[in-house]
Amino acid sequence: MDATTAPHHIPPEMPQYGETYHVFELMQNLLEQLLIHQPKDPIPFMISHLQQDNDNVPKIVILGPPASGKTTIAMWLCKHLSSNLLTVENLIAREFSSLAAVARKHYQKMRKLSSTLLVKLIQERLKEEDCVRRGWILDGIPETREQALMIQTLGITPRHVIVLSAPDTVLIERNLGKRIDPQTGEIYHTTFDWPSESDVQNRLLVPGGVSELETARGLLEYHRNIVRILPAYPQILKVINADQPCVDVFYQALTYVQTNHRSNAPFTPRVLLCGPLGSGKSLQAALLAQKYGLVNVPDSIIMKVLSRRLSQQDCVQKGWVLHGFPKDLDQAHLLNSLGYQPNRVFFLNVPFDSVIERLTLRRVDPVTGERYHLMYKPPATMEIQARLLQNPKDTEEQVRVKMDLFYRNSVELEEFYKRAITVNADQDPYTVFEYIESGIINPLPKKVP
Repeated sequence: MDATTAPHHIPPEMPQYGETYHVFELMQNLLEQLLIHQPKDPIPFMISHLQQDNDNVPKIVILGPPASGKTTIAMWLCKHLSSNLLTVENLIAREFSSLAAVARKHYQKMRKLSSTLLVKLIQERLKEEDCVRRGWILDGIPETREQALMIQTLGITPRHVIVLSAPDTVLIERNLGKRIDPQTGEIYHTTFDWPSESDVQNRLLVPGGVSELETARGLLEYHRNIVRILPAYPQILKVINADQPCVDVFYQALTYVQTNHRSNAPFTPRVLLCGPLGSGKSLQAALLAQKYGLVNVPDSIIMKVLSRRLSQQDCVQKGWVLHGFPKDLDQAHLLNSLGYQPNRVFFLNVPFDSVIERLTLRRVDPVTGERYHLMYKPPATMEIQARLLQNPKDTEEQVRVKMDLFYRNSVELEEFYKRAITVNADQDPYTVFEYIESGIINPLPKKVP
């Protein structure tokens, strides 16, 4: 049965997930409210918002090849979970977003969005109150490994990832039978979902992009990308066979997203990640938070707010991962004096030349907003390359100054955290994550005197 076929019986409405404020997605909004309302004491005002976080709303990614029915399943899940569906189409269609207006212009010209622009749209959308309160479902996003890394680095971590799978021959057949009503935009199928009204039948058209050749190209691109996306979501991913009645696919998906993942950590992790700029601390923190349910604490929170945040129940119960703080010995002593001793400390070691290479070769296209790297992700044409710009913070002089400061402080930090584990971060980020994870799961090695 085609994945777009509606079931004869829609399951009863499921109870809504608890309303929530996701802490770090709201930080910018909270700061804006502080400026607008100007409360007498801004710290309690912010903390009162942070304490509303229960982190129980749906955060779901649904991936699958063309014609696998992922949009249908995503829509049904949104209905039953009272959540929000995020697609490329509805992200760029938002009327009151200047960013969406820019995205529409690019989409009309290029028929696709740059990864940078798409991720910015997602980040903007997830800050809105309905997504914060009722959660979200990403339909077909991320499309590439680069997008997965960018999303995770921002701390956007799904709780459940569903991948629909079906034989290519089945998917090509499904696409060939698709028809569209030009008046309503409704999608029908010659075999599985043919309209009963003759006037509707007579005006149906074959939509673009569904020929056998075009579908085969889309499937080839999907298969090339999906094998590089899947390692981004260990332990939270479920593959569901889409070559079965759609209602069966839906029930399996619904059952899965209503399960809670148990942490594999043998203790309550309190993790500290240290490393120079460009070492990948933010991404590793996001991966740890995603897999073990830790609270990801970014480096932009001032010490007073940080102290209160680490004292909250979710940090005490689930554990936390801190990156970008402490930056020096004084801050490390301050953290300890407040009673927040990490039980795992990792130093991400990246050679100086590699950091220079990673950062100084970064460029951005001022026209599309796409980010490039002259070595790892060069632009496709000389025309694009000619207009690329470098962030002033990425100049070699600026990077050297920050690296020198880090190295001066890291010597004292390594002496302070004597049981820290050093990890070679000059390799694939998921390989780095495996080393960090082994340092969390396994007992700390005993040093022989």
